[in-house]
Amino acid sequence: MSNSLGKQFVITSFGESHGSLVGVIIDGCPAGLAVSEADIQHELDRRKPGISSITTPRREEDRVEFLAGVFNGYTTGAPICLAVWNRDVDSGEYEKARLLPRPGQADYTAGVKYGGFNDYRGGGRFSGRITAGFVMAGAVARKLLYAIGVEVLAHTVEIGGIAARPGEPDKIRETAAKNAVHCADAEATEKMIAAVEKAINEDDSLGGIIEGIALGLPVGLGEPVFGSVDAELSKALFAIPAVKGVEFGAGFKAARMKGSQNNDPFAIKDGRVVTTSNNAGGILGGISNGMPLVVRVAVKPTASIAREQPTVDIGKMKEATLAVKGRHDACIVPRAVVVVESMMAVTLCDLAIRAGLIPGVIK
Repeated sequence: MSNSLGKQFVITSFGESHGSLVGVIIDGCPAGLAVSEADIQHELDRRKPGISSITTPRREEDRVEFLAGVFNGYTTGAPICLAVWNRDVDSGEYEKARLLPRPGQADYTAGVKYGGFNDYRGGGRFSGRITAGFVMAGAVARKLLYAIGVEVLAHTVEIGGIAARPGEPDKIRETAAKNAVHCADAEATEKMIAAVEKAINEDDSLGGIIEGIALGLPVGLGEPVFGSVDAELSKALFAIPAVKGVEFGAGFKAARMKGSQNNDPFAIKDGRVVTTSNNAGGILGGISNGMPLVVRVAVKPTASIAREQPTVDIGKMKEATLAVKGRHDACIVPRAVVVVESMMAVTLCDLAIRAGLIPGVIK
C-alpha cells in the first residue's frame, strides 16, 4: 500500500473503518506552531457522522487525541500523531455478506489484491472513514498557511444535478457552513436537501460537485513538471474515496472555448500583476499565478444503497443479489466539503514549505 503523501510536509494515513481507530502522522511540520485539540476538533466536527437528518446515523464522537509531536501547546518538530477512536461500530451486516462484493465498492478488487486478508468490515482502508485523518492533518496545515496569508475554503455547488449559483468568498464563509449540504445558495440548498431526502426514501443515493478555493497564494508555488500545483492537488484530491473527477478553472469547458475566450488577459491593479478573468483557475504552467486557485471535485453517488442490486457470490462462484444494509450516507458530498479543504491545505502547505515560504521554526 501507499499511505503517505507529500515531500516535506508528509502525512501518513492509518486505520480502518471498523478497526480500533483512524488517524494520521504528520512529518515535517515546523516546530513552534501553536496548536490545540480545539483547533483540530473544530474541523473534525464539520465531517463527523450523525449531525443532520441526511447523513449516516452512525454516531462517532470523533474526539481527537494528540499522541505525539505536541508539547505545552506547540509543535516540537517531531512527527505529530493524531487519532480518533472508532466507538460506534456494527460489523454484523459485513460479516453476513462478506462473500458478496458490493457493486461500486472496492470489496472485490481489494480482496483479490490482498489475497482475502484485507479488513472488509465497513470497507476497511477503502472507507470514507479514513478521511478523518485527512481532516486532522488539514487542520494543522491550515494554521501554517494562515500564517503566510493563505485561506482555503470549499462549498457544495451541485447535488443530484441541482446546481448552485456562483458564490463569492464572503457568501461562502457566511452561508455554506450553516446548512446541511454546505451550499452558499439558499434556493439551491432547499432543492438539494429535498433531493437527498427523496433518494433516501427510494433506497438510493446521489453524487455532486464540490468547489475548492485558495485565496492569498503568492505567485510561484509549484514544482514543474511532475510536482506542479495542479498535479499535486489532483493526486491528493483523488485520494478521497468517491472522487471521480477534478478540474481547475474553466476545466472541461475550456475544450469548447476559443483561445480568445479562454486566455486570461493580464492587467495591473494596485501595483501588482493580475488577470481580468480566471479561466486558468489560478495556475499557469503548473505554477500559481497569484489569482484565486479554483478547483472542482466530482463525487460519485454513495455506492452502498439499500436497493437490491446484482452481484456475485465469490464463495459459490454464482450470480446473486444484494441489498446493502447498515448505516450509510445517501449523499456524501456535504461531509466531503471539509475533506476537500483539508487535502488542498495539506498539498499547498507542502508546496509552500518546498518554496521556502514557511520556515522550519515558527516564531
